[in-house]
Amino acid sequence: MIKLLLLCVPLFIYGDTLESLISFATKNSDLVVSKELSKKAKNSEVLSRESNYYPTLDVGSYYQSLNEKTPMMAGDVYSAYAKVGFDIYDGGKKSALLQQTKSEHKASTFDSESTKKDLSLSVVKDFYNIKSLEAKLKAREEARNSLKEQLTRMQRFVIARVATQDDVDRLQSAYDTNIYESESIKLQILSLKKLLELKVGKTIESLDNSKFKEFNEQEKELTDSVKSLMAQKDALLSGANSMDSAYYPNLKIEDTYSLYGYNRSDTLHKEGLDEQNKLMLSLNMRLFDNGTISKSKQSIIIQSQALDTMVSYSKKEQQIKFDIATETIKTSYIKIKSAKSAVKSAKSAFEIITKKYDAGIADNITYLDALSAYTQAKALYETSLNDLEIAYGAYYYYAGKNIEEFLQ
Repeated sequence: MIKLLLLCVPLFIYGDTLESLISFATKNSDLVVSKELSKKAKNSEVLSRESNYYPTLDVGSYYQSLNEKTPMMAGDVYSAYAKVGFDIYDGGKKSALLQQTKSEHKASTFDSESTKKDLSLSVVKDFYNIKSLEAKLKAREEARNSLKEQLTRMQRFVIARVATQDDVDRLQSAYDTNIYESESIKLQILSLKKLLELKVGKTIESLDNSKFKEFNEQEKELTDSVKSLMAQKDALLSGANSMDSAYYPNLKIEDTYSLYGYNRSDTLHKEGLDEQNKLMLSLNMRLFDNGTISKSKQSIIIQSQALDTMVSYSKKEQQIKFDIATETIKTSYIKIKSAKSAVKSAKSAFEIITKKYDAGIADNITYLDALSAYTQAKALYETSLNDLEIAYGAYYYYAGKNIEEFLQ
């Protein structure tokens, strides 16, 4: 029984890692599920377009009752028929529409992948922003413990008449302010965590430490959002090409076989054919429509040009943000080094001033300043580490990669 309990302990100790959150989100988030369903719908549409190349088979029947009967026709006529139809030539309409639907399916696929990667980057940012806030909260709590200790000590000194109430009030003010700021940070953490739960699609109790692998420069690829725009443009052009089919001959063949039956027939109201096979070849071609189709096509072409412009802009945007992410990583290294040095200096200064304060050599203002500097330095150092991880995530995102693959 004890062994079983020990096996269950890790389930309550460890929180969600960044990798587990991204993996869950990219499979279960409502945003992703919606995009996946849209992709499936487009795939079904592709299959439907492909089926248009096959002959069609229709069956039907009818029953006719005349009262009063008309001359030369039986009172009751019933029939059943089967009709086979096939488009011999449609001016390329089916192939153009099929290509359009395939491009739309490709766009929906890229759109789905883009949503997953957008979501991954958003989760990365929220994860490390929460981590930075937790580090800030921890630093505040450590500072509060120090303040509490000094406040208790100073209150004893006041009772012993070796310190003034003014000294206690300053420490009390700093202590209460610390509580206020800690509660504000807790609310920020709660808010970010709830938003993260919405994006991921699950309840989050705690976040485990997570890091990216050692940085590795990547060759930039087009993001899926850009690829989606390009596929949408191709779909529009294919749709425009399908409209030209109206100006080409459309040739169709149909063969209809019918069976007939009669009731209430006589000499004056005779029965007709028992069966009939009808073969029909039809040709249709539009000669004049006052430019209706050509104008509609031109409208679609202009829309494709607008998308082409958007593709150009998106490529430039990706390059700029990729360059910014690269520089952010370089800057983060410098900031981490500086922040680490600041923590070391602030810690040393705080320890020295604390000893002087305990010995009555330094006043409480000097002590509070040193404590504040040390608290901020620790939080700043942890934030700089988390900012580097966010920069890694942005770099891989704008390089067109799957962020999840680069996590430890």
